[in-house]
Amino acid sequence: MESTAQSTTNKFLKMLTTLAFWVIVAIIAGVAVGIIWPDVGIASKPGIDYFIKALKVLICPIIFLTIVTGIARLESLRELGSIGFKAFIYFEIVSTVALAIGILAGEVLKPGHGMHLDASKLDAASVEKYTHVDRDVGSVMGILKSAIPSDPISPFIHSNTLQVLFMAICVAIVISLCKPEIKQKALKPLDFLQHWVLKLLELLMLFSPVAAFSAMAFLIGKFGIHTLWGMIGLLAVMAFACLFFIFVALGIICYFAKVNIFKFMRFIAKEVLVVFATSSSETALAPLMQKLEKAGLHRGAVGLIIPTGYSFNLDCTNIYLSLCVIFLAQAFDVPLTLGHLISILIVLMITSKGAVGVTGSGFIVLAGTLSALPDTGIPVVTVAVLLGIDKFMSEMRAVGNLCGNAVGCLIVAIWDKKVDMEQFRYAIEHPKEFDFHA
Repeated sequence: MESTAQSTTNKFLKMLTTLAFWVIVAIIAGVAVGIIWPDVGIASKPGIDYFIKALKVLICPIIFLTIVTGIARLESLRELGSIGFKAFIYFEIVSTVALAIGILAGEVLKPGHGMHLDASKLDAASVEKYTHVDRDVGSVMGILKSAIPSDPISPFIHSNTLQVLFMAICVAIVISLCKPEIKQKALKPLDFLQHWVLKLLELLMLFSPVAAFSAMAFLIGKFGIHTLWGMIGLLAVMAFACLFFIFVALGIICYFAKVNIFKFMRFIAKEVLVVFATSSSETALAPLMQKLEKAGLHRGAVGLIIPTGYSFNLDCTNIYLSLCVIFLAQAFDVPLTLGHLISILIVLMITSKGAVGVTGSGFIVLAGTLSALPDTGIPVVTVAVLLGIDKFMSEMRAVGNLCGNAVGCLIVAIWDKKVDMEQFRYAIEHPKEFDFHA
């Protein structure tokens, strides 16, 4: 009896030392403060702002160093092309599936049916900043031009991950073409820098409960629980569509790769929790890369696929875009034919790529999509009705994108034989051993 009590005590004490436990406590406390003392909740916003700013300082160096050291250690540049080609195929197929899920969820569950909203009563000025953006939404040339930096410093200062990705691949290719002895000399200081940058990341993640608290307190304090009720149907359908995508669509993909999706989600649960609390994928980007690498995935594969996926494989952002188009059509009584639905899917396959590295990209791309679909009869101004709940929907997008990219990295790594499956299976069976300060 005494040994059982001692074991329970030990488990409790061990739980108190896990970061995930304190993140959960912080989320609950943040919600409570936001409800009881909304002014305090709003005033706590700097906690999440400074946390994300600090992360942005580390994210680009981590991406750069991981990609360079990972790709340079590939046996040949042919391996780089192989990983990149397979990642491209995976991204295109799964992104299209996500768009289809959003359309089907909207058509079957009809979250906007019966709202009978009038577009003429909306304030066009409220969405002006989203509809008047000097950006080629969905333009391939626009994306390619935005990926090439004007200088090697600005991408790190402004946390432009797409430009950092471009520079890292270029540097990695140059190092790969060098003689073996020169390559080793070049990689040695990079390995040293990566080690200490990751140490700084580990220390910074200790403050994630503070960030989670301030994010949730501000969210509830600013918008209030009551703001959800008016749009609860859309939020519920969005949540259902994201969960369906993660556990059914990605679950089927993982099944064929002989990976249990539930065990894999448990493995990345802490990162999911932090992203949910902070509504930002950036808070888990670097920790996720580190965790997957420790779990047996090749550094080159992780370094290339994860950052690229955060630019071109935003699966739950795709669900959001297609679902919202259907929702707006229903809410404003705009009938859509099968031809319209096919057009929406095709246009979104292109315009969704315009979300690369843009703040407020959901509204920008959604507005751009409606502009590109004049035949549907959905006015661009209708996106104004989504402004009130976008903060809540952004949490779902961020969590879903994290899960989608983690699975994408795993599947491409397995496909290209860039994963130690024995080590990986041990990792998903013992996830706590792979957490920061688990």
